[in-house]
Amino acid sequence: MSDRTSPRSIAVGIDGSTAAINAAIWAAAEAHSRDIPLHLIHAIAEQQADAPPDEINLDRQYGETALRAASAAVHATGQPVKVETDMVLGSPADVLIDESSHAAMVCVGSVGIGVLARKLLGSTAEAVARHSLCPAAIIRTDHEYATRTDSDWIALVVDDAPDNDAVLEHGFRQARLRNAPILALGVWPWGFGEIPYEQLNHRLGQWVSRYPEVHVQPAAARRGAATFLTSTQEPVQLAVLGSADADHVSKIVGPVSAHFGHSGCSVLVVRE
Repeated sequence: MSDRTSPRSIAVGIDGSTAAINAAIWAAAEAHSRDIPLHLIHAIAEQQADAPPDEINLDRQYGETALRAASAAVHATGQPVKVETDMVLGSPADVLIDESSHAAMVCVGSVGIGVLARKLLGSTAEAVARHSLCPAAIIRTDHEYATRTDSDWIALVVDDAPDNDAVLEHGFRQARLRNAPILALGVWPWGFGEIPYEQLNHRLGQWVSRYPEVHVQPAAARRGAATFLTSTQEPVQLAVLGSADADHVSKIVGPVSAHFGHSGCSVLVVRE
């Protein structure tokens, strides 16, 4: 296990699920691109003082197994990244939000964050999206997501919010890292179906110059990013949002069931 004085890292919540392993694999590319460690964290609930020793040992054994499985899955990708593992006492949400105070990014799987399931499952993902102190990635990795390709869009909210430059920076970095095109969502009120080219060009100009290899397609999202993303037929692999949209993460990620029309996408909520 690692100590808590490691350098800034990409932190991933590991709970033994396939969704958590997929989040770790997604995060490994981010850690490698920054040349910082990938920090896999398993939260262990604090036990009552009179809890049987066997119960405590089982919790630790489960955590160690989950961390080993996630670490092995990351190494199996061949990604040259340093992997650290840690077990921390506390609820998963509290542990990851605390970790966000000194992490470069926090990542979790999205299982159960959907509109119908979030009251029962996925509460950790929702809490991290709302309260993380650093950028938070909620990675949707159901069966349909696994069939997506690098050519699927990274949807990027473009507006005049104070944090939008940080959103743009993260969005363009993700596009270059994932070898993906950008769908630039202009959220200014405009004529029905019209694209606010003037505002988009003003906001995107410097980023297009810095990342000339990234293809950018403008789109009008005058009713907001969440409404656009839940109704578009465009294949989106990741939506990059500012903190003002954090309350809409569950809607954008979407329900896990394939019986719903909106298949959802992963979300990166940017906070600096």
